[in-house]
Amino acid sequence: MPDIDEQGRPEPPLAADETSTLLGFLEFHRATLTWKCAGLDTGGLGATVGASSMTLGGMLKHLAFVEDYWCSRWLHGRDPEPPWDTVDWKADSDWDWHSAAEDTPEQLRTLWQDTVARSRALVTQALADGGLERLARRTWPDGRAPSLRWILVHLVEEYARHNGHADLLRESLDGRTGE
Repeated sequence: MPDIDEQGRPEPPLAADETSTLLGFLEFHRATLTWKCAGLDTGGLGATVGASSMTLGGMLKHLAFVEDYWCSRWLHGRDPEPPWDTVDWKADSDWDWHSAAEDTPEQLRTLWQDTVARSRALVTQALADGGLERLARRTWPDGRAPSLRWILVHLVEEYARHNGHADLLRESLDGRTGE
């Protein structure tokens, strides 16, 4: 059982195997996003900082897309799930960010939470089917495929980068600061 910090985040293990360490950091960053978006209404999830159009609501939807894209589409070769299956990405490559303004906080949180739950199950399945070395079902144009290890590190990187943005956005709303 992981230690839980004062914001409700599971502390990554200090001395564990590679899989537990990677998953520990990914869960920590997922929980950080949950903390940064907690208790916010439509206005809070739609607030921007400076000249940026980035919002916490857009971040929730974008990270739901990232989870689905890497864990479902790439890792397991599945077709896109709703709402991604009907998006014209060529017309708006940032649809995930832009369309979040049309969603309620409940819809955004549910989409992200459901996608994270699906990703967890898909990662568990891939770990049982080859471990961190398991290659994605989809490949780059040259035939190479990323490993589950690469996908997990990429997810940690994606969350870490956006959690930095989340810090700025949340602080601008109500002064709450922290990792």
